[in-house]
Amino acid sequence: MLDDHSKALVSYRMESAREKLNAAEDLLEKHHYKDSVSRSYYAIFTAARALLATKNLDSSKHSGVIALFNQHFVKNGVVPKVASKWLERAKLYREQADYGDFYVVSAQEAEAQIQSAKEFIMEVETAMERLT
Repeated sequence: MLDDHSKALVSYRMESAREKLNAAEDLLEKHHYKDSVSRSYYAIFTAARALLATKNLDSSKHSGVIALFNQHFVKNGVVPKVASKWLERAKLYREQADYGDFYVVSAQEAEAQIQSAKEFIMEVETAMERLT
């Protein structure tokens, strides 16, 4: 059972994930596809950190969060394996969008990342319902 601090942290992170998803959608509407992809990744990443908080786990590195997420929630079937793929792909897109010179993100790619973020967040919420 989660203590009050952990519950508050999980709730805060999930709200933050939804806020980042909304920002990704707003950026898509304004044709800022690279920034939309980045926000979609952070929506997924933050939802993953929310789920990790249910077990008092976290990492200061993105790769550490991903490894912990896979170890504690994907490997044992708490979330489907596709969630790991959404997270890894979103990270790759975000890195290319944020750091790749001349990297172009299409509207379709940005839309696909938003859809992945929505599905990832739904899977995390479903997992949380089972865990708490």
